[in-house]
Amino acid sequence: QVQLVESGGGLVQAGGSLRLSCAASGSIFSISAMGWYRQAPGKQRELVAGITRDGRTNYADSVKGRFTIARDTANNTAHLQMNDLKPEDTAVYYCAAALADRTTMVFSDYWGQGTRVTVSS
Repeated sequence: QVQLVESGGGLVQAGGSLRLSCAASGSIFSISAMGWYRQAPGKQRELVAGITRDGRTNYADSVKGRFTIARDTANNTAHLQMNDLKPEDTAVYYCAAALADRTTMVFSDYWGQGTRVTVSS
């Protein structure tokens, strides 16, 4: 079985920084892309940042220049460095990965349980 586990959320003041981490574990054959999504209360889940296996990245316009996604392919981990946080960044952040497990060899989307980020003004 495959699991994605996030860590690093918490409470921070506006202008502060947090680093989220996501570790994928289990019977993994290959991971093609990893990303971070967030969902604020009353809003739809949205893509924050994504990174492909070869390191190509994309970001939501609202976080460009403040957030950086990185990936450790060898260890099946991804990180999201969040700087200059704003109250509107408050949300539950979810890690996602497009990966194939060793049993099926079929790529599917997997999600973590989420980690809460709260930015106070």
